[in-house]
Parts: sequence; structure tokens; C-alpha cells
Amino acid sequence: MSIEDAKQQFLDIYTTNIKREGSKELLEWLQKSDFFTAPASTRFHNNCTGGLCAHSVNVYNRFKNLLDNQYGKEREKVISNESVAIIALLHDICKVDIYKSEMRNVKIENNWVQKPYYTSDDNLPFGHGEKSVYMISGFLKLTREEAMAINWHMGGFDARVMGGASMMMAKAYYNYPVAVLCHMADFMATYLDEKIYE
Repeated sequence: MSIEDAKQQFLDIYTTNIKREGSKELLEWLQKSDFFTAPASTRFHNNCTGGLCAHSVNVYNRFKNLLDNQYGKEREKVISNESVAIIALLHDICKVDIYKSEMRNVKIENNWVQKPYYTSDDNLPFGHGEKSVYMISGFLKLTREEAMAINWHMGGFDARVMGGASMMMAKAYYNYPVAVLCHMADFMATYLDEKIYE
């Protein structure tokens, strides 16, 4: 999907579904930031211009499908369209303004060529999911379920649970099944819908 297509899809989903107080200001902030041009990662998935926005749209589509499959006609009684959009579209805003593009020499067919690559410089080292919750909360009030889903969207890749010593994530997943589906959507979008750019 092109940068323009991803941005338009994001804006359409956001403005159609998210009406909560503070949502307009949050969208204005996103549009002033690098959200729509930033990569989703430095080297793991969608490490390209516009990758973060495209990833957010991919997660939204996966998340909505998983929720619809899990709950069927009862889905909107379990979780609102607004909550689905908030969780999926905003789960990675912790990545706003942290990526920088630099150049490096790469040998291709015995010739050295300069190629761009991304580095990360996080001036607000607050974690990952918890940082997104913190940043969103500066604009709009999250429900507990939304906060749990965003906070734990990394699943076993979350630095707080690597090594298995913490049971916090498991307790959150048992108490908030939507958070499990959010993690699955993030995982599926990353590995099934996206790629690594060399």
C-alpha cells in the first residue's frame, strides 16, 4: 500500500470511528508529527517511509477481523467500533519522532553504494506499550480495556515479560481477552502483511 493510501485509510477509519473528547487534537498532533512518514521499525518490519501508518492500518484490519470472528454478531456489544479504532490505530504512537534516516556504505556486486537506513533515538524512554498509553492519555481518556490492549500488544516480545518471570501480562490477557486479540493482530500484521526492506 502506498504512503498516500495508508494515510487516507488511517484518516477515514479515525474520523469515522473516533469521536471522543480530545480526538481532534490528537489527530492534529499526529499530522504535525512524523507518524505518516515514519517507518514501523528500524529493521524488523515495514522499515520504510510510511511503514508506521501502514502497520497501524494493517493491525486495524486484522484486529477487526479477529474480533468479528471471535464474537460474531455480538462483537459491538463486547467492544465498540471506537475502541477497536483507538486500540489498533494508536497502539504504536510510542514510535512517533524516534526514527532518523542515515546513510551507510553497502557493497553490492563489488561496488560500494550508499544506502539509507533507520536508527532509533528515543528521547522519552518510557517503554513501548506503556509509552503509547501515556502519550494517548495526554489527549483522550482511555477505557481500562483499551489501555490494557495497547499496553500489552507486544505479548512475549515485551521487555517486561521476557524470560517469563512476570505474570502481569498473563493476568491482563485473562481479564481482558480483547488484549489477546490485539496482540495477535499486531503479530499477524507484522509477519503476514508486512516485510523487511533491505
